Amino acid sequence: MAVHKDVEDQFTYLKKGSVEIIQEDELKAKLERSLKTGRPLKVKAGFDPTAPDLHLGHTVLLRKMKHYQDLGHEVIFLIGDFTGLIGDPSGRSKTRPAMTREEIDANAETYKEQVFKILDPETTVIDFNARWLGELTSFEIIKLMAKYTVARILERDDFANRLAQGHPISTHELLYPLMQAYDSVALEADVEMGGTDQKFNLLVGRDIQREYGQEPQIVHTMPLLEGLGGVEKMSKSLDNYVGITEPPQEIFGKIMSISDPLMYRYYELVTDVPVTEIEAMQNQAAAGDINPRDLKARLAHSIVADFWGEAAARKAAEEFERIFSQREVPTDIEAIRIPADRISLLDLLTENNLLPSRGEAKRMIRQGAIYLDGQRAEDIALELELDRHTEVVVKIGKKRFYRITRGKD
Repeated sequence: MAVHKDVEDQFTYLKKGSVEIIQEDELKAKLERSLKTGRPLKVKAGFDPTAPDLHLGHTVLLRKMKHYQDLGHEVIFLIGDFTGLIGDPSGRSKTRPAMTREEIDANAETYKEQVFKILDPETTVIDFNARWLGELTSFEIIKLMAKYTVARILERDDFANRLAQGHPISTHELLYPLMQAYDSVALEADVEMGGTDQKFNLLVGRDIQREYGQEPQIVHTMPLLEGLGGVEKMSKSLDNYVGITEPPQEIFGKIMSISDPLMYRYYELVTDVPVTEIEAMQNQAAAGDINPRDLKARLAHSIVADFWGEAAARKAAEEFERIFSQREVPTDIEAIRIPADRISLLDLLTENNLLPSRGEAKRMIRQGAIYLDGQRAEDIALELELDRHTEVVVKIGKKRFYRITRGKD
């Protein structure tokens, strides 16, 4: 236990970047008791193995779990191999498809390999909730269900919205919050962590622990990280994500493409840079004392180093400088000549068959997947001006480069 830190020091460290801690005074009391007794807190976070790869958005929660580890507390990375068979209804407008046992096992193994890029493997407890949920008898499940009302379950927005819109809710989905809550009972959790979309489930855990005679857990919620476009949450389905197993150069380039305001958000949520230092960066950049691009490069370096090490981060930075700052590009990219001296970005992408339709082009621009000379193109109405001495390098997605010049083919 890091006894050199008092309760206020620990609390400040844990609160950085958080959305909500319910209740703050209860967490301070638990921290105080832990310091006096030497018993670490049990900090639980559950992950349903519904996808095999983690992205930067997932690391917001993992990094805060690491903060608890830094203070000597016990972190439990709980893989929901049982609840994954139900499917978390959080944020869903329809019933989540059931996963097979084979899919769950394969994804769980991949998770275990990836989380140790953030968490300390020596002090992380990896558990599977089928260990106790799979052993519950039908009588015990009925007893658990009797401790909570349907009215309370239907208070959650996901269910209420689906009822109002006439979308079906399967009976087994009503079990999910109760099963997740029982995880906290089985583990005797002191703290449960999750994204803001998990708040309802986490609060049910407090209620169910009381019903089983346990002290209620602290609910510690973290924000959902915005994707590269800075608007919608990071998601693989929206293609606005940074995968933690992506090559270092890809990670570095994606971070360099984000906006300046989003950069500070990433500093807060996916690095350990203190808030006071982040504020100082913002003030220096606003005063013109430092180039925001240099701050972004430092951020990109830090993130790559977290997942791939310092040597890979340095190499990625050098490669980015070579390609984008010195405007060097792969030598074998396709050249496209534009006969006019002006062309809209949408026309460039569609008339030259770089994308199949204007709708697809607009979607790709809005998702931040189009770059002009290494800078993200964010305006669907953008027009390019070309003369015979102008060359523009267009990048689409991760690997498609095109050299745009003025003149006839």
